[in-house]
Amino acid sequence: MSLLDIRNLTVDIAGIPVLKGIDLSIEPGEVMGLVGESGSGKSMTALTVMRLLPRSARAAGRVVFDGIDLLTATEDQMCALRGNEIGMVFQEPMTALNPVKTIGEQVAEGIRWHTGASRGDAEDRARRILDRVGLPEAKFPLSRYPHELSGGQRQRVVIAIACALKPKLLIADEPTTALDVVLQKQILELLRDLVDEARMGLLLISHDLAVVTDMSDRVTIMRHGEVMESGETAPTLSGQAHPYTRQLALASVHVPARPKVHSSSGSTGRLLELSDVTRDYPGRRVSLFKSGAPVRAVNGVSFSLAEGQSTALVGRSGCGKSTLARMILALDKPTGGSIRFMGADLAGRTEAELKPARRNMQVVFQDPYGSFDPRHKVERLVAEPLHLLEQKPSPAERRERVAAALHEVGLSPRDMDKYPHEFSGGQRQRISIARAIITRPKLVVADEPVSALDVSIRAQVLDLFADLNQRLGVAYLFITHDLTVARAITDDVMVMDEGQIVEAGKTTQVLDNPQSQAARDLVDAAPDLHRAIARKLQEQG
Repeated sequence: MSLLDIRNLTVDIAGIPVLKGIDLSIEPGEVMGLVGESGSGKSMTALTVMRLLPRSARAAGRVVFDGIDLLTATEDQMCALRGNEIGMVFQEPMTALNPVKTIGEQVAEGIRWHTGASRGDAEDRARRILDRVGLPEAKFPLSRYPHELSGGQRQRVVIAIACALKPKLLIADEPTTALDVVLQKQILELLRDLVDEARMGLLLISHDLAVVTDMSDRVTIMRHGEVMESGETAPTLSGQAHPYTRQLALASVHVPARPKVHSSSGSTGRLLELSDVTRDYPGRRVSLFKSGAPVRAVNGVSFSLAEGQSTALVGRSGCGKSTLARMILALDKPTGGSIRFMGADLAGRTEAELKPARRNMQVVFQDPYGSFDPRHKVERLVAEPLHLLEQKPSPAERRERVAAALHEVGLSPRDMDKYPHEFSGGQRQRISIARAIITRPKLVVADEPVSALDVSIRAQVLDLFADLNQRLGVAYLFITHDLTVARAITDDVMVMDEGQIVEAGKTTQVLDNPQSQAARDLVDAAPDLHRAIARKLQEQG
């Protein structure tokens, strides 16, 4: 008997069908990959298994887990199953964690609730699982809070919570999206070990076909709430019998035309220049009157960026990339060194004095939904940076500028009257880009802007970035842990490790022939679809 058996599952929300006759099964000790575009129904399938659907949702069909029909189970039965028999890793770690509880409390909580273990025993088990996911207590004490960790570190905590009780079935919804490639490899190996050790079933939801190929025994491909194709992973993804499977495979290795470096207005000067920049944070308080040694997050970073230049900043989670970006954006102040933008030093300036810099420097965040006020319509959200202009546009001019910005990113002017929740993830990221370019900035800092997008939408957004660079001469500082993205969109690359730039140069040269250990680790761990399929076929044949 299958561990999980889904037959003819249909789900509608407020009368709108979102899942249409889904068939899917997972055996004990098996990894099932679930792939498809944003909005295809992957996460909705997972939420149906967990019985976490919205109130207006109606599900029909059969979802049987270990002999229990989940669609007819009581809430008490589901509470006993969730976290104990069925674990789930959610895609966005910050929303999955309680910001007012320490990481130790949150990992130990489920252990105590399901097993009746004492506080001390639960904390011991929490320490062991956190160590297994790469968060040893020596560096990451149980007393830390989620906001004190990087995005990748928070995702490791979520994985620790889900795996702490070694559930029979683990549902992992984009479990490595926020992780660098080295840590991604470690976490995937951990998940595979848990599958092998406890014969745990794993439903791996991912938009990364290389990861799915490496990890899964079988794959199910979804689109518009329906199963397009399913079967053994390597034959399915190499044969590509269905046109949609072929489309996904092509998008996963798609590389847009490399953007060309511009020299706007004939200028040969440096747009952005960092000199020996450091950033220290106070150490954790060890007693009432004593704090620990300060923590150096950025250590002596120097580099420059020319107008129209596209540069990638790559490195492992927690290496200091986002801290450096915040200082460049004047959202955080350096402890030492200088940051000059368009010839002006940003340090020590008031908000009023920073206005010209903010007008010419914008940001695209990793999570577009988290950077929008959900109560505001797109027109207001995209128009936000216009307050930085010296001459404020009239309402009609503002609306015209917003319409033009939306058109430039491939959206319709009609979209300005909608709310963020009415768009897919890829469309929301396009709105973020429209907001970033509306003031015609000279520099855009893009912090993991495509890591949460499926492969087809990611390809579209990368094409958009390349096109804007060519047409508008926008310079990019592209922060990413995805080396495929770095190759696709940037001219130069800097590798960051432990707060320092350890290697820099032309993107192809550095990534084809890395010299530093940090760069070699990233290149070696980077997933590759063709290589993964070939390896899988060799193992099976």
